[in-house]
Amino acid sequence: MLSVEKIKVKYKQITALHEISLQVKEGEIVAALGSNGAGKSTLLKSIASQLNPEEGAVLFQGERINGIGPHEVVRRGISLVPEGKRIFAKMSVNENLLVGAYIQKDEKIRVETLNRIFELFPRLRERMKQKAGTLSGGEQQMLAIARGLMSKPKLLMLDEPSLGIAPNLVDRIFETIEIIRKSGLTILIVEQHVQEALEMADRGYILQTGKIILEGKSKELLDSELVQKAYLGI
Repeated sequence: MLSVEKIKVKYKQITALHEISLQVKEGEIVAALGSNGAGKSTLLKSIASQLNPEEGAVLFQGERINGIGPHEVVRRGISLVPEGKRIFAKMSVNENLLVGAYIQKDEKIRVETLNRIFELFPRLRERMKQKAGTLSGGEQQMLAIARGLMSKPKLLMLDEPSLGIAPNLVDRIFETIEIIRKSGLTILIVEQHVQEALEMADRGYILQTGKIILEGKSKELLDSELVQKAYLGI
């Protein structure tokens, strides 16, 4: 479904990604993991066409998408849930969700999608008229993910969904992501919670200073000495 081919991305004169390549197959959860500054968010922004690689290509369903513009990427079927939630605090939960459906002009489809979202996130239905800024951190993250689903994407990209969430709610966020995958959606997730992400994902890539230093099936990565020492404290 997604193929990133040797992309190189710079911020001013600093190279943030060094010829990164990865693939995501339909129906998979793929995790891109690493510490702060590894280039994980830059990778997602490059796929979403918020950043344009100097070199390389991003292919989605066989078509090159880097450089076509973020709105067109959404229309093609990719949705990015950014780091830090980025909800509209003064707007209601319902209004935030409808913003996520801006590409969908058919009112009937918008309503059907909204109802499916409320089945997945019943807490949001209870708070649909409440201002988003008054929600708890966990509820705000659920809203951010739900808003990302409103465009009915084929590929959902999640940037640090557990960031800033109370530890007792992190498992719930990951459980929600697994439920979303069971609905048939393909997911690319960026995370610092390496063990939790790999236990959920099919495959993973480990990034360090803008380079992929390790890749493989999740169990292989969890069993690797590098991951155990560097990220799991074993």
